[in-house]
Amino acid sequence: MLQIHREGDRFQSDHGWLRSSFSFSFADYYDPNNMQFGPMRVLNDDWIAPSKGFGMHPHQEMEIVTVVLNGHLEHKDSIGNTAQTTWGGIQRMSAGTGLFHSEYNRSEEESLELLQMWFLPSVTGLKPSYETTAFDTDAIKEGLTLIVSGDETKQQAGRVASIHQDMSIYLSEPQKGSSHVYTAEQGRRTLLFVLEGTIDVNGDTTLRRRDSARIADEQELVLTASENSRVMLIDLP
Repeated sequence: MLQIHREGDRFQSDHGWLRSSFSFSFADYYDPNNMQFGPMRVLNDDWIAPSKGFGMHPHQEMEIVTVVLNGHLEHKDSIGNTAQTTWGGIQRMSAGTGLFHSEYNRSEEESLELLQMWFLPSVTGLKPSYETTAFDTDAIKEGLTLIVSGDETKQQAGRVASIHQDMSIYLSEPQKGSSHVYTAEQGRRTLLFVLEGTIDVNGDTTLRRRDSARIADEQELVLTASENSRVMLIDLP
């Protein structure tokens, strides 16, 4: 099963200082048939104007991963963490039993673009936690690079963020004409999200910028770039 979701079909929200595209039901967008994919609950693109952001607000029982695509994100939370992240960095926050946090674009000139994903945790009642990691922006040109994992044996301090769910997130920047192959385990789900460029999947499906595919019962995926591209792959139970 390969279900395509085109960029033009995503819900668009515009608050002036904040522009967002939602892949799943979120905020003002509600579709009972589009609530989640496995434990994945949210996949949002956010554009935030200079000197704007989200003030302190609560989260509970959710794993939240943020990838900054352009600009610098400032994070503060009620458990004492402060951090700034840009492209090449990942934020992972486990809300657990509950915490407050803020997210701001502190630049007075540069806009901020980020990708935020929410996942249901495999266990509840966890102590809230937060971490930042950094991936090799050159390595992702060579193949699928692991950036987040729920497998303790694959987690690397400072390189691969941990998450309380049986899942993994990969980033890749295949160059024009190159192919990257991913082999999923039996019974797993895969979500593909094209950040930039154009990707052909198994030679018969084309995904363009901000298109996504929700995939089940497909063990081998051959991702071929018809132009220099950037793609995210998420392995899910």
